[in-house]
Amino acid sequence: MENNNEQNLSGAAAGEDYLIRATAADDAIRAFAVTTRGVTEEARQRHGLSPVASAALGRTMAAALMMGADLKNDTDVLTIRFTGDGPIGTITVTADAKGGVKGYVDHPDVILPPNAQGKFDVGTAVGHGELHIMKDLGLKEPYAGTVAIQTGEIAEDISYYFAVSEQVPSVVSLGVLCNTADYSIRESGGFMLQLLPFCPDEVIEKLEERCRSLPSATDMLRQGMSPEEILSFVLEGMDPVVRDKKPVRFRCDCSRERVEKAIIAMGAKEIRSLIADGKPVTLNCGFCNTDYTFSIDDLILLLSRAQRQKA
Repeated sequence: MENNNEQNLSGAAAGEDYLIRATAADDAIRAFAVTTRGVTEEARQRHGLSPVASAALGRTMAAALMMGADLKNDTDVLTIRFTGDGPIGTITVTADAKGGVKGYVDHPDVILPPNAQGKFDVGTAVGHGELHIMKDLGLKEPYAGTVAIQTGEIAEDISYYFAVSEQVPSVVSLGVLCNTADYSIRESGGFMLQLLPFCPDEVIEKLEERCRSLPSATDMLRQGMSPEEILSFVLEGMDPVVRDKKPVRFRCDCSRERVEKAIIAMGAKEIRSLIADGKPVTLNCGFCNTDYTFSIDDLILLLSRAQRQKA
């Protein structure tokens, strides 16, 4: 039976989170902005995230959504994975072209004191290691790029990836704000700017000067700015034009049917071993933290299906 986990646990309407894509300076600049309060709050509830884990995962999901907006086909998938040596472990996030995103961290309950600036110490939580970005575009082999983690603060590392792996000068700013009373998500989102190859020098200089005086995405979110207002402010004097707008949401495509197929793929020998243990088996989806439990009778039926497939 299909049991798609697309329910929203945060209580926020799915339409509250959305992404816009824009161009500016006569199409010499590509720009993205996204608000993800509901997305990050759902991840926090599903995984029991600490504040610093909410910040790390929330920033990564916002980045993935903006990068996913550049995918061409509905079946294309983008995966961001930070494999650092910090206490949070690996961060894994997957986004699609339709505004869906899902993700998790290895150790969601990590608690760290604020950094020297009084902010979430995501850099220490992530640590040193590698940033991997993979794009599954339906080709024989997925596109994959890997760079060294520079700061662990997510935005800086995504910018570095674009510069080194794709040779696209980019500005990325991401932010997550938590309520102090219960650590629920107050605001979450960010923006991303990219210079196209034909961008004139005067536009580059203007953008560089503008970026030197910009507040962070966190500050803009704290002021309640919408994605449109963020890009209008960031690209002031560069005539930004919104080209696309779409809702975004936490969306996992796991289901009981998919887990059944995974069990069958283990083979008859492994399923018999599970049955011999005499206990129900519970498998967990790491992305959405949903448990799927199979009784002994369920396993016997799956064993029968496995045997029929082999015959």
